[in-house]
Amino acid sequence: MKIRKMLISDYDNAYNLWLKTPGMGLNATDDSRAGIERYLLRNPSSCFVAEKGGGIIGVILSGNDGRRGLIYHLAVEVSEREQGVGCALLECAIDALQSEGIRKVYLMVLNDNDIGNAFWEKRGFSVPDGTLYRAREI
Repeated sequence: MKIRKMLISDYDNAYNLWLKTPGMGLNATDDSRAGIERYLLRNPSSCFVAEKGGGIIGVILSGNDGRRGLIYHLAVEVSEREQGVGCALLECAIDALQSEGIRKVYLMVLNDNDIGNAFWEKRGFSVPDGTLYRAREI
């Protein structure tokens, strides 16, 4: 397995992996090719893909707003799970964020994504007391 920075040319393979991943919350604007291209331009050093046998087997999007890190769309091919791919991608993202001076990272997981929630909890991500996530389309 090889991990490298994600490029926009990886989009189709990454998007197909996201589509196959249960519990992945996607939307037509942010997760479009144009939306991911904007994200990669803003966060060129903290988004990664894992490759094996010439194909993408894992992907993670991460970035920051200058204060806090954010993680989006960690996905690993079902056949490659439990082999350290997700952990390796997460480590790359955390290292990249730390090198940019980020000391705290957030992520969002759908309530009913049991596999995802178990993965994140096992890696020390908790639900902060008194936190309520809100969003607004603009």
